[in-house]
Amino acid sequence: MAHTFLTPREVAEALRVSDMTVYRLIKSGELRALRIGKSYRISAEDFDAYLSARFTEAG
Repeated sequence: MAHTFLTPREVAEALRVSDMTVYRLIKSGELRALRIGKSYRISAEDFDAYLSARFTEAG
């Protein structure tokens, strides 16, 4: 099974926020990430789950 992983910078670009914001989300536990050496990687599934949990109904 192949997994797709994103860097914090890729997540930041997708969300149009700073890299530091993504690192804060990881540190707070709001966004799950793997730590490999000194680097973080976010699975595409965890990123999608993070986004899905934050959608709201307009109204």
